Formats: sequence, structure tokens, C-alpha cells
Amino acid sequence: MKHKTNSTLNFKIIQASEEALYDAFTQPDALLKWQAPGDMKTKIHSFDLRVGGGYDMSLYYPPGLKDVKGKTNDHEDRFNVQFAELVKGKKIVELINFDTTDPEFQGEMKMEVTFEPQDAGVRVTIEFSNIPPGIKPEDNEAGTESSLEKLAEYVSPQKSGH
Repeated sequence: MKHKTNSTLNFKIIQASEEALYDAFTQPDALLKWQAPGDMKTKIHSFDLRVGGGYDMSLYYPPGLKDVKGKTNDHEDRFNVQFAELVKGKKIVELINFDTTDPEFQGEMKMEVTFEPQDAGVRVTIEFSNIPPGIKPEDNEAGTESSLEKLAEYVSPQKSGH
């Protein structure tokens, strides 16, 4: 997808209801199953679903990866999310801050998710803005693409041949 210097935009048409997709973004058990890109593991430390609330989450890189350095420590990206806007089945806006001492990863990143009904399903659009300078937009885009694939599998189990 196209991106400006510190923003990315990804979307995917997913066969599910807007409500099921919204729930996948706002339920801790669901986030644990699909949000981490690739083979990363997840842990939610706290969760408060309301505007002004949010969650603390860690993404853990697979053991044995040598070319990766986490933002929080060698194998962990821990971050805090604040819900800035929650419109059931339509839109979610999150303000994200990484738990890091590295200035390259500091600053509040914004993620806006929208759900738009289409003939073939629901268009899920994820736009990031104010991406910290230490994160390459193409890496953020690739991670978001991976997460969208996992989201589609999570909400559409019948597509996996069942």
C-alpha cells in the first residue's frame, strides 16, 4: 500500500460481520489470537474497554531470531494502547505508545480502524499515523498485512476448509 513518511494504510475485504470484526479488535481473548504478526506471541497485561481506557500488551519475538531487537528489550515489544474512539461495528481509534527508552521508538502513534460493508464482505482498513522514526513504514505495513491475514482466518473459520 502507499504510505507517507510516517504513516501506512492497509486494507482487506473479510467475510464476516462488522460486529464480529469489531469484537475481534475489542476482546482480549481475540486480540491474543490474531494481532501479533507472523510467529510472534502475545500477552495482555491489562484491558479496559472504554473511551479513555485501553490495554497494555507485549509482543514477543520467536526465540532464536538473531537479527531482531525488540523495542522494550531484546525479544519484546511492550506497548500501551488508549482507546480514543469506539464506534461499535464502524470505527476504532487507538493511541499507541511503546514501552521503551530508545527515542527512535518513542512518541504516540495513532491507529485508526474502519469497517465498511462491501458486496464481498467487510473492508477492514487500518491506517497508522505518527509512526516513530525507528519503525520503517514498510515493516509496519508488512506486519499489519500479516495481522489482517490472521484476523481473516480468526473470524472466518469456514474458509479454512471446514
